[in-house]
Amino acid sequence: MTTWLPDLGRYPGPRYRAIADALAADIAAGRLSVGTRLPTHRDLAYHLKVTVGTVTRAYAEAERRGLVGGEVGRGTYVKAGTVRSAGDEWPQLPPPPGDTPAVVDMSLCTPSAAGVAEGLAVLFAGMTDPAGFADMLEYPPHGGLPAHREAGSRWLARHQISVGPENVLVTSGAQNGMAIAFTTVTRPGDLILTERLTYFGMKALTATLGLRLEGLAMDDDGLLPDAFESACRQSAPKALYTVPTLHNPTTAIMPRERRLRIIEIARRYGVTIVEDDVFGFLVPDGPPPFQVLAPDITLHISSLSKSIAPGLRIGYLVAPARLMPRLEATMRALNYAVPPLMGELATRWIEDGSADRFAETQCRECRARHAMAAEILRDGPAVAVPSVGQHLWLKLPEPWRREDFVAETRSRGIIVTGADVFMVGRGAAPHAVRVGLSMPARREDVRHGLEVIADLLCSPVGATVSMV
Repeated sequence: MTTWLPDLGRYPGPRYRAIADALAADIAAGRLSVGTRLPTHRDLAYHLKVTVGTVTRAYAEAERRGLVGGEVGRGTYVKAGTVRSAGDEWPQLPPPPGDTPAVVDMSLCTPSAAGVAEGLAVLFAGMTDPAGFADMLEYPPHGGLPAHREAGSRWLARHQISVGPENVLVTSGAQNGMAIAFTTVTRPGDLILTERLTYFGMKALTATLGLRLEGLAMDDDGLLPDAFESACRQSAPKALYTVPTLHNPTTAIMPRERRLRIIEIARRYGVTIVEDDVFGFLVPDGPPPFQVLAPDITLHISSLSKSIAPGLRIGYLVAPARLMPRLEATMRALNYAVPPLMGELATRWIEDGSADRFAETQCRECRARHAMAAEILRDGPAVAVPSVGQHLWLKLPEPWRREDFVAETRSRGIIVTGADVFMVGRGAAPHAVRVGLSMPARREDVRHGLEVIADLLCSPVGATVSMV
């Protein structure tokens, strides 16, 4: 039996998960070989100063990941060929008795990084040739290393975007891509159009850049072309920012015919379309992106933060050739270039298929969580907009007001986001909330949050709800 004693200070999160993560890293690095017998639950608990139950749960998590196996009376052993580069499913360990969380945060669209940490450990363990790091220690080209732009081109091709690497820039996520796009095609004081409900990061960005932002009318299919044309005729906007596929926050998917109509209007008035497609991977058979329909007037932004992990700050900005020199100059001014090491991680995962497996895991989990939401909210008075995205758009019934509902759910330990956060301008926001289904790590926590929401929806405002 080994005297394995991990340093848990290197691994954030619950102790049981930190133990499992440390185990995965040590196996990947060769510090624990196949067949090694691990310390008993009681011995490891004593040396780590945690409970025996924590170690039991950690070993169970490690066994779920395929890292270890055990036999009654013989102990727990490291298994052969066990480290997964991509998790097949989210961690779904049943919570111990009384483990209902005090707070379930469902305020953001933050995907789980399940399986990604193990994949990262394997990737780093295989990066042993110093020569391979030479290019990553020099100042890179502003648009990214050629190999990283090529990988971005291949990744985009899997999501309906067919362009060469010369039209792809590597960015530090979608937010950086947006900043580069708007800094390039606008000047302070210019007008940007968007849906009347839009991603709050866009609101913050335009305010920082000194741009004027106007929200346009929309329906269940997204932005209304007539509203766009009217604004173009009256105000001479420079750009249109839109999230046409799984709109944030309403989850609307704009039909192809409407996209073509908006393109026709944009061409007539000389408006650049900035397309945010971070959720597009969740709808592989969805309408073609604006970039496909109008590549000459579209700046297309995507990111791996939603399909793989939030901390992987790698995105891809696709642009027409005429804008590439200006965009690269903007990148130099804002952040010079993306750190090559992060670009290399993304490139290797795209090349070996791990990125596809991670993205498919996110897709499966989104489908499962939306099915759960449909079941729990089925007989309630609220209208849950059907979706396959990482969030749910919930239209509140009378007499609920969004601010009251947000406050009441928070008082019960569930955090959701009211529609007013996404509202552009001073118009009245709808009485609706966005519920981040992907943010909680466990399905049990999602179920708990949805059950609280369902119970509250069926109760009069201010009534006491008994939560068991």
